[in-house]
Amino acid sequence: MATRAAHKRLAREYASISASPPPFITAHPSESNILEWHYILTGPPGTPYAGGQYWGTLIFPPDYPFAPPAIRMHTPSGRFQPSTRLCLSISDFHPKSFNPAWEVSTILLGLQSFMTSEEMTTGSLSATEAERKVFAQRSRWWNSTGGGSSQRTIPGVATTGSNGRGFGAIRSGDGGKKFKEEWPELDEENWKWMEENRIDPATGRAVAPAKTECNPEASALRRRPTGSGAGIGEVVEGAQVARDAGQGFLGRNKLYIAIGVLFAYVILARILGEAEQ
Repeated sequence: MATRAAHKRLAREYASISASPPPFITAHPSESNILEWHYILTGPPGTPYAGGQYWGTLIFPPDYPFAPPAIRMHTPSGRFQPSTRLCLSISDFHPKSFNPAWEVSTILLGLQSFMTSEEMTTGSLSATEAERKVFAQRSRWWNSTGGGSSQRTIPGVATTGSNGRGFGAIRSGDGGKKFKEEWPELDEENWKWMEENRIDPATGRAVAPAKTECNPEASALRRRPTGSGAGIGEVVEGAQVARDAGQGFLGRNKLYIAIGVLFAYVILARILGEAEQ
């Protein structure tokens, strides 16, 4: 339970960060426990995390601000191990280096700065830029489905399988329940986004719409002659047209070519005979 001083300090900081949130950052305390804060870092433009939705928690000690919080990021990012305590100078790994003047916004700005660097520490990961971009693209799906463990479906999008294996196959296992409790509006936005983009809730992959028409060539082959005049002559004529279309220039004009070659041979033989006389 938070001390009276901690409660008063965190309530004031919530009012401050709500009125003037730092760029790409939003945060609030849990309704049931003011020491449990939830944040969303939006990946800044120009980084591999651009557009990503990174959800995490700050767990403050009862004597805050005289001790720092435990910092975790739950959304897979390719930068931090999901739901693992991070060893930072602003986290509970280094209580002696924490400055009581630092606020929640200071802590989250520090986390954002560390995330966009390449410095390694306990709880951090090494990944390629391409991998981190994929995590960013899948972050909204992951948050609202619990990594594919949600039972909710999207009309017109058939579930194609499980995300239990392969790249980004990290499950929270709660079906996105905790995220929805803390971020109901964002959760609905995420589901709307998945529906508009036909994202399979089980795998996070886009599902192509079913094709209802064949290509023009196949459609033409399916057409049948109409009317009472369609008889054997038209079928033969159609077959002849098809054969002509399939033959090349030589095949269609071989008789004329043979005559031309023979004529050229006769002329050449005459010219050579006159030259020998």
